[in-house]
Amino acid sequence: MTSPSLRIGVDVGGTFTDFVLVDEAKSRVLTGKRLTTPDDPGRAILDGITRLLGEAGATIDDVRQVVHGTTLVTNTVIERKGARIGLITTKGFRDNLEMGREMRYDLYDLALEKPEPLVPRPRRHAVTERLSAQGDILRPLDEAEVRAAAQALKAQQVEAVAVCLLHSYLDPSHERRIGAMLAEELPGVPVTLSSDVAPEIREYERANTACVNAYVLPLMDRYLAKLEEELHRRGLRGPLHLMLSAGGTATVRYARSNPVQLIESGPAAGATAAMHVGAACGLSEMISFDMGGTTAKMCLIEGGEAEHSSTFEAARVKRFRKGSGLPLKVPVIDLIEIGAGGGSIAAVNAMGLLTVGPESAGSVPGPVCYGRGGRRPTVTDADLLLGYLSPDYFLGGEMGLDREAVESAVRDDLAGPLGMSVDQVAAGIHAVVNENMAAATRMYIAEKGRDPRRYALLAFGGAGPVHAYGLAKLLKLRRIVVPAGAGVASALGFLVAAPAIDLVRSGVRRLSSVDWAEVAKHYAEMEAESRTLLVETGAAEGDVAFRRSADMRYVGQGFDIAVPLPDTLTPESVEAAFLDAYERLFDRRIEGLPIEVLSWRLAASASRPTVPATLGASIEGAAKKGERDIWFPQTGRKPCAVYDRYRMQPGVTLRGPAVVEERESTTVIGPDCDFGLDAHGNLVIDIDAADAA
Repeated sequence: MTSPSLRIGVDVGGTFTDFVLVDEAKSRVLTGKRLTTPDDPGRAILDGITRLLGEAGATIDDVRQVVHGTTLVTNTVIERKGARIGLITTKGFRDNLEMGREMRYDLYDLALEKPEPLVPRPRRHAVTERLSAQGDILRPLDEAEVRAAAQALKAQQVEAVAVCLLHSYLDPSHERRIGAMLAEELPGVPVTLSSDVAPEIREYERANTACVNAYVLPLMDRYLAKLEEELHRRGLRGPLHLMLSAGGTATVRYARSNPVQLIESGPAAGATAAMHVGAACGLSEMISFDMGGTTAKMCLIEGGEAEHSSTFEAARVKRFRKGSGLPLKVPVIDLIEIGAGGGSIAAVNAMGLLTVGPESAGSVPGPVCYGRGGRRPTVTDADLLLGYLSPDYFLGGEMGLDREAVESAVRDDLAGPLGMSVDQVAAGIHAVVNENMAAATRMYIAEKGRDPRRYALLAFGGAGPVHAYGLAKLLKLRRIVVPAGAGVASALGFLVAAPAIDLVRSGVRRLSSVDWAEVAKHYAEMEAESRTLLVETGAAEGDVAFRRSADMRYVGQGFDIAVPLPDTLTPESVEAAFLDAYERLFDRRIEGLPIEVLSWRLAASASRPTVPATLGASIEGAAKKGERDIWFPQTGRKPCAVYDRYRMQPGVTLRGPAVVEERESTTVIGPDCDFGLDAHGNLVIDIDAADAA
């Protein structure tokens, strides 16, 4: 029996489920796209894999690995459709989830809305126990109170329990004893210990992380178990792996017990794919732009790598307001996500102004043009009216788009109230969503002290190439790169991601009083644990690399910064590393002040899998398919060339205006652009310098 040579990446988004198949034996890549099935996401996954294997002339026996990422975790938290959970905490800290940081994300909003805790107060139970800030036991655990709390939770019919005790990141013994007692008192009810999912300082964030994990755990456990079982029942011999929010892959076993780690798995895959494409075409300074049906994600990539963060905020009450959501201690790729996608709904607000998003039509009912029951015009509908999308070649011709229904909906809902023509409204929708994305990107990059003009825009996602030109013009960028298979690039990201895991140990210490033997012990433990987890994903034991960092600050500061650590840890080397990191961020270096360490972090990873840099060879034949009327701000509506991307030849330079069509996406190219394919099949668009300035 031959060894399986196929690997499949599956990205479940809010509107579409994307697929990429890599045939390692034949060095070829196939792609696919299906509408997401929100009632049962596994149905679209299984149907899409079956179809993709049919196109490849293969069977599921030939598949060596399936890597999956999903928005199910974040959607469950946003929509508040998770499990009925309870919380056990230290006496005196029952209301921690409501008090939060006691900070207002909007100082001037007198009716400020705060995120509702996932655990209502009656299901939060406090028990007697107490650790000091140094980890010493001040009060022993009262086990009788724990058993009483367990019986109360049983009476409240909880489906999962979170446990978060004060300072348990220093000594998890009390939490582990509570976990053991809950297993006795509530058999079959899953328990999440904060010292397992987020063993680090800051009680509010740690409690939220434990609660979110418990909240989604029953749902994700059932979903992943069912999906894995069905894939193996159909003949999959290889493993199912999951993409984590920090860009690494992990086993189903790990994901089922730590589903909070999947909260940003889809966006992380997009950034990972961008790094892969950038490395292949020699771009190291990029803005990764991933626009799908529901959201747009922007990620700054410098030196070929995306930045990482140890915190993430979920389910914001005000989508664009930092501090209005549930703060989590979860390692993630540092990116921004806004409610701007092909399904974003356009409306006229109370002031008579055109607005776009963040509400989305999703896949059900979807945009008006899908003909699936949608009645409210969306960004995709506007793009169809402007000529950017072909009504006959959407998804390669598999899905026809109803232009007449869109014209009627836009005329009735928007053009009439606004006193504008249908074309003017469509152009307005396109412009508004582009400006929303540009404003968010400017703020994101400005916070990092960077100038967006020094970067290229790498655009992907089903709607990304449609809007990349307009976004690049607003950001004054000169170059756009659209990879082959751009519409499903996030799914490609799953297949180029390395097995990876992030671990942490916390304990606030002044640098001058750090016990370096204890630090060495922490790192030895984390290295052993991470190596075991990565070997379980298929990594070779000798192929695991480690990267150390620490969360540090000047004594007296309220917040910390991430500091990459040198190989040899001494007070002098760690202080120098902190001063260098501080200077990079704030352009100042303050020597002679006391410094403290909050957490020691370890990022472990294995080698990235190899995927062909060129996704298929060009097909012989004329690349120009014809012309259609397309609207641009500079020209209005006029006939423009339409090209078949699969027939374009590398090295041939063409001039806009034009659109380039492929099965999963369409690239819009303005009249002030030169464009063509590079040696790897990436579509490279250069905007005239005078127009980009």
